[in-house]
Amino acid sequence: MTGEQIEVMDTGHAPATQRREGLVPGTEETLARLLADVAHVDEVPLDCHFFNDLGADSLIMAHFCAQVRKRPDLPSVSMRDIYRHPTIRGLAASLAEAAAAAPQAREVSARPEVPAQPPAAPKGRPRYVLCGVLQLLSFLGYAVLLAFATARGYDWISAAPGLLGAYLRSVVFGGALLLITCSLPVIAKWLLVGRWKPQRFRVWSLAYVRFWLVKALIRSSPMVMFVGSPIIPLYLRALGARIGRGVTILSRSVPVCTDLLAIGDGAVVRKDVLLSCYRAHDGVIETGPVTLGRNAVVSEATVLDIGTSLGDASQLGHASSLHTGQAVPDGEHWHGSPGQRTDADFQPVPPARCGTARRAASGFLVLLTALLVIVPLAVGCLDVLLSRLLAGSSLLGQESAPSGWVFYGDALLITAVLFFGSALLSVAFVGTVPRLLSRFVTVGRTYPLYGFHHGLHRAITLITNRLFLTRLFGDSAAVVHYLRWLGYDLSQVQQTGSNFGTRVKHESPFVSTVGSGTMVADGLSLMNAEYSSTSFRLSHTAIGAHNFLGNRIVYPPGGRTGDNCLLATKVMIPVDGPVRHDVGLLGSPCFEIPRTVLRDTAFAELRQGHGLRDRLAAKNRHNAVTMLCYLFAGWLYFFCVTVLYAGAAGFYTQWGTAAIAAANAVALPFTLLYFVLVERTVTMLHPPEPLFCSIYDSRFWRRERYWKVPSETYVQVLNGTPFKSVVWRLLGVRIGARVFDDGCNLTERPMVTIGDGCTLNAGSLVQCHSQEDGTFKSDRSVIGAGCTLGVGAFMHYGVTIGDGATLAADAFLMKGETVPDGARWAGNPARPAPHEGGGDV
Repeated sequence: MTGEQIEVMDTGHAPATQRREGLVPGTEETLARLLADVAHVDEVPLDCHFFNDLGADSLIMAHFCAQVRKRPDLPSVSMRDIYRHPTIRGLAASLAEAAAAAPQAREVSARPEVPAQPPAAPKGRPRYVLCGVLQLLSFLGYAVLLAFATARGYDWISAAPGLLGAYLRSVVFGGALLLITCSLPVIAKWLLVGRWKPQRFRVWSLAYVRFWLVKALIRSSPMVMFVGSPIIPLYLRALGARIGRGVTILSRSVPVCTDLLAIGDGAVVRKDVLLSCYRAHDGVIETGPVTLGRNAVVSEATVLDIGTSLGDASQLGHASSLHTGQAVPDGEHWHGSPGQRTDADFQPVPPARCGTARRAASGFLVLLTALLVIVPLAVGCLDVLLSRLLAGSSLLGQESAPSGWVFYGDALLITAVLFFGSALLSVAFVGTVPRLLSRFVTVGRTYPLYGFHHGLHRAITLITNRLFLTRLFGDSAAVVHYLRWLGYDLSQVQQTGSNFGTRVKHESPFVSTVGSGTMVADGLSLMNAEYSSTSFRLSHTAIGAHNFLGNRIVYPPGGRTGDNCLLATKVMIPVDGPVRHDVGLLGSPCFEIPRTVLRDTAFAELRQGHGLRDRLAAKNRHNAVTMLCYLFAGWLYFFCVTVLYAGAAGFYTQWGTAAIAAANAVALPFTLLYFVLVERTVTMLHPPEPLFCSIYDSRFWRRERYWKVPSETYVQVLNGTPFKSVVWRLLGVRIGARVFDDGCNLTERPMVTIGDGCTLNAGSLVQCHSQEDGTFKSDRSVIGAGCTLGVGAFMHYGVTIGDGATLAADAFLMKGETVPDGARWAGNPARPAPHEGGGDV
C-alpha cells in the first residue's frame, strides 16, 4: 500500500456528492465553530495554529474530530489530518482537495479462503458454562498427570545413593519428562485437530475447546526455552508447519495453527513478532494462512494477521503490521501499520557461513545443556540437595502432616533466606558475569549464528533481562543505578525519580546509550543486535538527550532521532532520512507533531529549580516503601506455596499421589485469589481514578505502587477461558457477560468498562494513562457491547468505542478518540477504515 493510499483512507469517508464536487460552502466557518465549542474559546481564527497559537493538545483535537464525524455534511477528519494541517484554513483546503479528487485506490480488503458465513454456531450461557467446565477438567487432568509423574520421579531420585546417583537419575527422569511434555502438544494436535485448515468456528463451542487445548499445550510447552535455536523450526515442522532450510525464529510467540504457516529457506523472524495464524473476531475464531518467502525478513514488534504474505527477499520493518489480504511483493521493503512500501533497509548485517552442520551441532549442544544442567536442577538435584542440607528441619523432615509453630518458623526462615538471598545474588550476578562474557563479543563485527560468540551473546541477553529486577527498580530513582550496573551508558543523569518504567529490555546493555535528561515511560526495547538468518552483529543504540519516550517503543540501531524529541507511544522509529531534532514523532510510519503542548508544561517548573530536592526525596521515600511492599508480596507468596507443597509432602505417605495432585490443583486458584487480594489491599484506600497531576504528586506515587506491587502476569494463564472475566471482575473491571479474552492486558482495571460479548485478542492492551515529561494524565475508557480489539491493538485513555465496533490488528487508538457504533478503525494512529469484505460475523 502506498503512502497516497493511506491518505485516501484517512479522508475518503465524505458523502459521495462531496467527493465529486468538493466541500460545501462555509466549511471553514463550520469547522471553526466546532473547534471553538470543543476548546471552550469564543472563536478560532482560520489561520490560528491548533497547538502553538490555540494551545490545544491531542485530547482536545480528538474530541474535535469526533464532533466533525457526527456531522453528515462534513467529511471525516483524522488525527493525522490534524497534525499535517494544523489550521482551519489548511485543514479545510486539504479536505476539499481530497473530496474533489474522487480517489480510485482503496485499502486491500481481500480475505483468506474461509466460508463467507460462520457455521450455525452454539450461543448462550449453556455453551459458555460447558466450555468452562471442560477447560477446568482439562486443567485438573493435567495437574493429576503431572503429580503422578513428579511423585514417582522424586521417589526414584531420592532413593539414589549419593549426590552423583541423584544427579544421574535426575538426568534420566528429567530427559524423559522433557520428552513427554514436548511431545504432548504434537500428539494432542494431530489427535484432536489433524491438519489446520482455513475455517471459522464460534468461541465456547466444542470445536473451540479442542482448539484451546492444543493452543494451551503448545504455549506452555518447555520448547519455549529453545527459542532462537535451530530446534524451534524442527518443532514447528513436527506440528505441521512448512519450514524451509536455514530459517531463524527469535519470537517467543509460538504459532498455533501451524499447518497454515509456510516459511521459505533463509527467512528470519525477529523477537516480539505476533504470528499465530488465527485471530478472534466478534466471537468467532478465524484461522488463515501466513506465508513468508525465501530470505524474507520480519522485524521486531510486528503483527502478521491471517491471510498475509511476504515474497522472496522481502522485508517488513519493526513496529509494523500486515492486515488481512496484504502481500509484500518479491524484493520489496514495507513498513508501517498497515504496511506500505518504503526504501529503508531493515537487515543491514551481511550474511555469514552457517550451514547445516553448525546448526545441527548447536541444536545438539542446546539439548545437552538442558538435559545435563537445566532439567536436573529443575526436577531433582536441587530438591535432593536441599533436603540433605536441611536434614532434621521440621519443614523438610516431616513424616506426617506438618503443624505447629516450629514448622511455620522453619518455613519462614528458609523461604526468607532463599527469596531475599537469591534476589541479592541475582543483582550481583547480572552486573558481573555478563561483563566478563561481553569481552569476547566485539561491537560492529559480524559473527555467524549458533557459534561460540552467538552463545555468549544469548547468555548476556538472557542474564541481563531479568523482569523481576527491572520491575523492582523501575519507576524509582534506583532504576538508573541498576541500568548503569548492567552496563548502560546514561551520560549525566538528571534524576527525576521516574527516568525509566518497570519494563526495559535490550539485546546487550553494553551498547545501550540514553542521553541526559531523557525519560522513558515503559515498554522500551533496544534493538542493539542486528540479525540475518545466518549472522548477527552488535551495534550501538543511542537515544538522544532530553527526549521523552512513550509506551511500547522499539528503538533500532541507527534510529534517526536526536535531542529534544517526543517519541509517542507505539511510534515507529525511522531508520532513514534526516536526523529529527526538537520535534515529536507519532505513528507508523511516523510523522512529525509538536514536541510539547501547553497542557504538558503545566508542571514543568516542578522538575527543576527550587524545592526539587525535597520533592524528589519525598518521592524516593514513597518509592522505597513500594519496593519493600513488592518484595514482601513476592516472598509471602513463595512462603505460602512452600507451605502448600510441604503439607502435601507430609500427607504423601498416607494419600500418595493424590496429595501432590491436590496441591497442583489448588496452586492455581490460590495464586489467583492471593494476587487479587494483594491488589485489593493496595487499592483499598485509593482506587485508581482520573488524574491530571505532576509526577511529584502523592496520587501519582500511589499509582506507581498500584502498577508495581500486584502481579499482572498470572491472569494471562486464564486466556481464552470464562474464568478470566471472573478475575477481571474481582479486580474491579466493569465487564459484561460472555466476554472472550484471548490475552488482553488492562493497566488500570477499575477504570475500564467492557460490554457484553466483546472479543479481546492476544497482545491487545487498554491503558488508561499517559505520561509526557513530568505530567501524568489518566482517564476512564469504555468498550461497548460486541466490540473486537484486534491482535496487538492498543487503546489509550479517555477512549470510547461504540457497540459492535472493531479495532484492527496493531491499531493504536489515541487518547480521547470516539469510535462510532459498528465502525472499523485501523492504523497507527487509528482512523476510520473500510470493513474487510462481507464475511464478518
